[in-house]
Amino acid sequence: MQVQYSSPAVPDELKRYFEQAHIALALAGVGDDNPLLLVNEPFYKLTGYAAPEVIGRNCRLLQGDTENPEARGKIHAFLEGDAVNAVRTTILNVRKDGQPFVNLLYMSKLRALSGEVRFLFASQFDVSRSQPELLAAYDAELSRTLSRLRPSLAESGIVLEGSLKAIANTVATVAQAKLTLADLDGTGFP
Repeated sequence: MQVQYSSPAVPDELKRYFEQAHIALALAGVGDDNPLLLVNEPFYKLTGYAAPEVIGRNCRLLQGDTENPEARGKIHAFLEGDAVNAVRTTILNVRKDGQPFVNLLYMSKLRALSGEVRFLFASQFDVSRSQPELLAAYDAELSRTLSRLRPSLAESGIVLEGSLKAIANTVATVAQAKLTLADLDGTGFP
């Protein structure tokens, strides 16, 4: 599946990067409900949603009917101003087929050299039934992704904000995901 996008404003370097990435990535526009502009094959494999089903929609469609008050609060704080450059949080999401999963969401702002936020960059990872070593491998791949992405963005005059300081403790994240799943199993969530 090719990466699909709806905005010619997305730099070609960024489009190519998404095509080559091995982890789930999404790119959203700013304003007007932050519509998705770009997703990749790993995003589809994780969520079950193909690009044509999500492009132009807000990524909150993955939340289904779940509430996620703590995660939503962190995401809103990230979106609402310049005080928070990046966010990393677990959030309960639902795949297209209705199966819940605990998503370790990383979001960062991509800014023009002028300081204007141009895009919202996100990476997703299913920590629901993950082993700590798989999450550690994901963290390493996300770190490499961000390191490789910075020069590509710089060619287009875009700066990636935030850093991996937002990455939480791997073992604690997996433990929290397992607690969330145990809670779900107890409520009879499909």
